[in-house]
Amino acid sequence: MAWGRTVTRGVVAFVVGMASFSALPGSSPAHADGTPTTPASPARMLYFSGFDLWQSGGAVYLGAQWSPGGVEQTGFTLKLLLAEGSYRYRAGAAEIRDTNLVAAILPGWKFKRGNAELTLFAGLDAQQHWLSPDDPAATLSGGRLGLRGGADLWWEPNANMMVAASASASTFEGTSWIRWGAGWRVAGQFWAGPELQATGDRLYQQYRAGLHITGFRTGTLEWTAGGGFITDSAQGSGLYGRFGLLTRR
Repeated sequence: MAWGRTVTRGVVAFVVGMASFSALPGSSPAHADGTPTTPASPARMLYFSGFDLWQSGGAVYLGAQWSPGGVEQTGFTLKLLLAEGSYRYRAGAAEIRDTNLVAAILPGWKFKRGNAELTLFAGLDAQQHWLSPDDPAATLSGGRLGLRGGADLWWEPNANMMVAASASASTFEGTSWIRWGAGWRVAGQFWAGPELQATGDRLYQQYRAGLHITGFRTGTLEWTAGGGFITDSAQGSGLYGRFGLLTRR
């Protein structure tokens, strides 16, 4: 029975982590020849949303990140996140569905140097879980409030390559999430390359390996997608797919 409860914690860690990674601003908008544009006023807000699907669950999320000095500048930043996920696990002969709602308020500080930026954040992490049918042995049923901290990194070592990474950890049973991705510029339009991801806690682990497309722009919108293989310590192997959308204001 313990594995079922920890599966849920691992999934929540993933939902928060994936939404955090989707808020990475990446490079500035550019002209067709690759030179950066110069907006009339710097963007101070990032709005992001997306969804993720895998063999036994799914999640949707939305959020915003406010940087009063500009999203491309060193300084204070505030990330707000709201996410909902659903996941199945077995408790004896019964199949339990956990539907969870997660909200986070994460103030932080962004360090910008050349083509690299690092954001450190920490704040409140609120969760609400509904189990159907009820699982009396599950400790996650109901609501709780905790702390969450993490870091986001974006680096462009040259004009044709990017490296991104995110990590997050919560006081809820030591749940953690880490993701790494690299990409190469394709036709001057977007980044494409491999991605690796791990999430879990002391009893549950989930691993992913796949490919991503990041930063494809249509007007003011920036699109991200990824997919590949997933394996975990409870459900075995399968496939995953994800999609995200970001805009600057």
